[in-house]
Amino acid sequence: MKVVVDFEACASNAVCMGIAPEVFEVRDDGYLYILNENPGEDLRDKMRESVNGCPTGAISIVED
Repeated sequence: MKVVVDFEACASNAVCMGIAPEVFEVRDDGYLYILNENPGEDLRDKMRESVNGCPTGAISIVED
């Protein structure tokens, strides 16, 4: 799976970072960074939770 973020829609509110800090990080500059674009299957539930929890709908998962 691949994590895709629409950075135009992202508000960098760090909800996703709270769910999956091994994949998402909001840095001191106030921007969201993807630490791992292709997380393993062990993180699938956290990725779904991140997609569903994103207040702006900026996160999606693409199956490769």
